[in-house]
Amino acid sequence: MIYSREEIIYLSNNDEEIKMVISANGIEFIKQWEGCRLTSYQDGGGVWTIGTGHTKGVKQGQVITQEQADGFLAEDLQPVEETLNSYVTVGITQNQYDALCSFTFNLGSAALEGSTLLTLLNQGNYQGAADEFPKWCHDNGQLVQGLLNRRNAERALFLS
Repeated sequence: MIYSREEIIYLSNNDEEIKMVISANGIEFIKQWEGCRLTSYQDGGGVWTIGTGHTKGVKQGQVITQEQADGFLAEDLQPVEETLNSYVTVGITQNQYDALCSFTFNLGSAALEGSTLLTLLNQGNYQGAADEFPKWCHDNGQLVQGLLNRRNAERALFLS
C-alpha cells in the first residue's frame, strides 16, 4: 500500500506502526551508484567487496552470480531498513525513505544515527534535512566528487 505524506503523518501521529521498505526504484538507485562487480575487489579503503557493495565474508578471488549479488544486496538492506524504521520518527514519503536508504547503505547506520540530517528530519524540517546530504562528501578530509554527486542525487530524490 502506498500512503500519501498526509496519511503517513496522520498514522505516525496516532502511534500506528508503519514499517517502510525500500522500493524497486530505491534499489535501482543504489545499484546505479554502487555498481555491481561479480568478482571480489578491494574498495578505496582496502576492504574486500563484491556484488553491490557487499563486504561481509568476502575473500580475494571470490566470484558470484548476479542472483547472488542481488541476494547479498537484499540482506545488506535489512539492517538499513531497521535503522530507518527505528530512528525516523516523522512521516516520510517513499522517495525520502529510498534516499535515506541509499545514504545509510553507503555511510552506515552510525553515521545516520548521530547526524544533523536525522535531527532536522525528526524535527519536521524536511528542507533542512535535505540540505545536509551534500555535506557528507568527504573521505579522509578530502572532497570526493563522486560522493558529492551521489549526495546531490540523494537530496534531489529526497525532495521529489
